[in-house]
Amino acid sequence: MSVGLVIVSHSAQLAAGVVELAAQMAKEVTLVAAGGMDDGGIGTSLEKVMEALERADTGDGVLVLTDLGSAVMTAESALEFLGNPENIRLANAALVEGAVAAAVTAQGGAPLAAVQHAAETALTPGAATALELGSVPGALSGQGPMPAGPAAGPAAEPGTVTAQLTLINPMGLHARPAAVLAGELGAMDVEIEINGVDGQSVMMLMALGAGQGTGLAVSATGPDAQRAVELVRSKVEAGFGEI
Repeated sequence: MSVGLVIVSHSAQLAAGVVELAAQMAKEVTLVAAGGMDDGGIGTSLEKVMEALERADTGDGVLVLTDLGSAVMTAESALEFLGNPENIRLANAALVEGAVAAAVTAQGGAPLAAVQHAAETALTPGAATALELGSVPGALSGQGPMPAGPAAGPAAEPGTVTAQLTLINPMGLHARPAAVLAGELGAMDVEIEINGVDGQSVMMLMALGAGQGTGLAVSATGPDAQRAVELVRSKVEAGFGEI
């Protein structure tokens, strides 16, 4: 079992699309769309949200993500109607980015609080900084002035486990491998950075725009540091199963 997600949107198509996207990276997570009015029109439905909450709850809790203001109000009304249970939380997060980050974190078996945190920090200043790579020609495709070999990093602190790796799979660190890394690393007791961003954040990893040939500087601390770095090494050297 894992934390389930409910996507509340004014549009049935938008809610279904977010569920479809997140499901590509977290196939074992229960994701339920609650979009549109009961008659299919634009709006939100308390009945749809209530039903979605019931379907999404597999025992480990439910995180609710919404699009616009009245969707938040509908979700809050549903929670009030249920007596504001502790195992259902409403995330203050960007709908698409938050849903993807939350789904990947839930896939790794993280508890509800961690899944909520992942959703609410999906667009942090660190991720925004990485997204600025998009202003560098070719950076997002990995064909621009990204380093061709292992990225050089600062001297490691005592107790830090490090590795210098190079992406060999043709598409580099795109959505699927980013989700694989973030999901598995998220289940470990470790603080890990890959090229300066949080290795447990799928959005930050994707924002690196690291293509084939890009160097990865991996640095980890904590009880699972060695295991985490070896996981990254094994995935990268295997080309994430894409070669």
